[in-house]
Amino acid sequence: MTMSEISPLAFVHPEAKIGKDVTISAFAYIDRDVVIGDGCEIRPHVSILQGARIGSNNRFYEGCIIAATPQDFRWQGEESYVEIGDDNIIREHVIINRSIYEHQSTRIGSHSFIMAQTHIGHDASIGNHVVLGNSVKIAGSVTIGDYSILSSSALVHERCEIGQWALIKGGCRVNSNVPPYVVMAHNPIEYYGVNAFILRKGKFSEDTIDNIAKCFRHLYQSNTSTFNAVRRIEADVDPGVERDAIVDFIRNHKYKLAAIRFDDREL
Repeated sequence: MTMSEISPLAFVHPEAKIGKDVTISAFAYIDRDVVIGDGCEIRPHVSILQGARIGSNNRFYEGCIIAATPQDFRWQGEESYVEIGDDNIIREHVIINRSIYEHQSTRIGSHSFIMAQTHIGHDASIGNHVVLGNSVKIAGSVTIGDYSILSSSALVHERCEIGQWALIKGGCRVNSNVPPYVVMAHNPIEYYGVNAFILRKGKFSEDTIDNIAKCFRHLYQSNTSTFNAVRRIEADVDPGVERDAIVDFIRNHKYKLAAIRFDDREL
C-alpha cells in the first residue's frame, strides 16, 4: 500500500478518512467527518469541510471550498453532505454547498471539469462528463444532465433542470427547464439550435441528429403550443431513444421549458 503524502503545514482532522496515494499540500484544511478516496490531489488553500464524501482520483485546485454550509435561510444546522464521484477536475475557488436537508446530499458525478470561481448551490445534482465554465452559478436544487456544457458566466435559477448533451452559451440566464440535445443562447434565453457538433463527438449518427432537429423544429419553430408540438413530434418522428427522451422530458416538466414564449393551450 502506498502512503499518502500530507504536508506538515496542512491541517487534517484526526477523524477524517484519507485513502491511498492522496496528496494534501500546504495550508489545505481537511475537516472532521470527511472521506477522501484514493489518488486525490488537494492543492494549497483548499478547504474540504464536514460532510464531504469524495471518490477517487479527483483534483482540487487552490482555494476550493467543498461542502460549505448552505447559503439558504431554510438550513438550520442539519447534518448533510456533498458527494463527489471519481476523476473530476475542480479548479480554483470553486464553492460547492452541502444540502439543506437532513442526511441529503449535493451530488457531483464523475469525469467532470468544473472551472474557476464556479458556485454550485445546495442540493444540486451534476451528472457525469459535465463541463462548467469559469464563474458559472448554479442555484439550489438544480439538475444538470450528463455531457452537458455550461459556458462561462452562465447562471441557472433554482429548481431548473438541464437535460443531457445540452450546451448553454456564455452569460446565458437559465430561468426554466432546458430539454436535452439543444443549444441555448442570449438573454432572454433563446433556442439556438441542436448541439450537433458535440453530438457528433459523442458518435451520434447523422440520422439521429436529423431526428433530434426535427423534434425541435416542431417545439420551437412551428408557432404552436408545447402541448401540440409534442403531439406533432410523436406523429412525425420515428420512436427512438432520443425522441423519447425529449418527449419524456417535456411531459415530466409539465410543458414548462426555457425559451417558450406562448401559453400551452391546445391550438
